[in-house]
Amino acid sequence: MQQAVFIGSNIYRGSSYGRRHPLSIPRVPTVIDLGRALGWLPPERYRQSPMAKPAALRLFHTQDYVTALQAAEAAQEVSDDVRARHGLGTLSNPVFPEMYRRPATAVGGGLLAAELVRDGGVVHNPGGGTHHGFADRAAGFCYLNEPVLTIRQLLQMGLRRVAYVDIDAHHGDGVEAAFDGSQEVRVISVHEARRWPFTGLLTDRGGDAAFNLPVAAGFNDTEFALVLDRVILPAVETFRPDAVFLQCGADALTEDPLSRLALSNRAHVAAVRALRPLSPRLIVSGGGGYNPWSVARCWTSVWAELSGAEVPDRLPPEARAILAALSWTRKARPGPELVATLRDTPREGPIRDTLRADVDTLRARLMAEV
Repeated sequence: MQQAVFIGSNIYRGSSYGRRHPLSIPRVPTVIDLGRALGWLPPERYRQSPMAKPAALRLFHTQDYVTALQAAEAAQEVSDDVRARHGLGTLSNPVFPEMYRRPATAVGGGLLAAELVRDGGVVHNPGGGTHHGFADRAAGFCYLNEPVLTIRQLLQMGLRRVAYVDIDAHHGDGVEAAFDGSQEVRVISVHEARRWPFTGLLTDRGGDAAFNLPVAAGFNDTEFALVLDRVILPAVETFRPDAVFLQCGADALTEDPLSRLALSNRAHVAAVRALRPLSPRLIVSGGGGYNPWSVARCWTSVWAELSGAEVPDRLPPEARAILAALSWTRKARPGPELVATLRDTPREGPIRDTLRADVDTLRARLMAEV
């Protein structure tokens, strides 16, 4: 089996959407630092992400939009017309110094991941997963849609089918819209109901390409295990994909401020472990995640699973120091377990009847399409 590869970049270190923005926190750099402190990220497993060129971005995004994004970074301002047309310079997608280079680097990591798994393999690109971007417009903290561009690259390389699984708390509306009606891409999304962007209803079919499961607040590990076993895995397995792309957003965790879900990071690890045997190629991205301690612990746990590392019950001093040194503009501070450990304790609970009914609805549709 080929060794898993981790893709990172120095551009994430010190780059921020702004002090009061949810993405003011460090994420990818903390995962890199923890991986190195734990001995899980030797040089031979690490790849520096290139920055995608404008021509590559036009595999999905319009020329006008790419030009506007570059111009906004250069000028550090946008006109009212550009703001209205392209969604740049808003509260969600503000003007900041690396507003073109940072997302273009995330896309470059995804395109590199596609190349690395050409003949089979596993790649973790935690800077990716920006699933809300549209061809001509930024949205939901996403200036460029890395998953769409990566999947299109896989298809251009000759792969016939790609399964896209999204466990972010927010529905990946940009990805679903990009592959509406596709016979080559199956989209499976589990996300919080009645949460922005308010898409991805159970009845939304995405031209038969999408399986959406909105879940209620308090969604727990036991419920996730049911969804994984009864919906996600069958939807992927029956599609017989040449590659699986897992958008592993960490905002479905209990500690995240932008959702009301109640998963532990063990749910994310379980998804990685279960999906890996279903295709010779697996790309795992990041996504949402707005608590600096929970997102770092989640994606580092994901990397441990992908790389075959053994997670200690208690972190060694060097790793604890990395987590202890994190800061947050919010008043909340981490509990001791968020600094001293990597894996959460299981967050189990009852399986609600409404979820069982929704799972049965999706399974019936899936079985009818097999």
